[in-house]
Amino acid sequence: MRKHLTWIFDLDNTLHDATPHVFPHINRSMTAYLQEYLALDEQQASALRTQYWKKYGATLTGLMRHHATDPHHFLWHTHQFPALQNMVIGQRGLRHALRRIRGPRIVFSNSPLHYATSVLELLRIDDLFDSVYCIEQTGFRPKPSPAAFRVIIERERLAPGRTVLVEDTLANLRAARRLGLKTVWVTRESRSPAFVDAKVASVLALPGIAARMGG
Repeated sequence: MRKHLTWIFDLDNTLHDATPHVFPHINRSMTAYLQEYLALDEQQASALRTQYWKKYGATLTGLMRHHATDPHHFLWHTHQFPALQNMVIGQRGLRHALRRIRGPRIVFSNSPLHYATSVLELLRIDDLFDSVYCIEQTGFRPKPSPAAFRVIIERERLAPGRTVLVEDTLANLRAARRLGLKTVWVTRESRSPAFVDAKVASVLALPGIAARMGG
């Protein structure tokens, strides 16, 4: 058994605030992509993007299943950021907080690898993670797919009961719990679902609850 817990971190809205700039940019890019390659108007494209995201956890999954979309082509064209350095909002003290968390650290994101690595570099925390898993590494199966989690569990030889998912999305936390992982919800909400082991308003609070999580 590993001495310390293994910590799996989501990226967007967990390690940085993607809501103000990054997510709107991605949504616009995906809508434009659907308009161009599926010959839809803007309203139709936006509705389909949202429909696939809600149903499958990622717009890409719906496009692959129903339109034979090339995932590499889609991800490249929808994740171009001419001024990413001005869009990523990090928190002061993030690097210090992560360094205080003992045990291996992994990033697990539904985003493409080129975007995730760029964000981690801009946050100046890329060297603090042992592995980075993105949509390409899971065979284009996004969270909350159990198959996506199993890729990481098997490749990293993780014991689910000694592994913690730190995430802002409840569906992903629920899926992780079903596989036996511990869960930390990054949120300011007051409710506490049964499948959530702990809540933090920010990743900065993680060192304070690590012992309670068992690590």
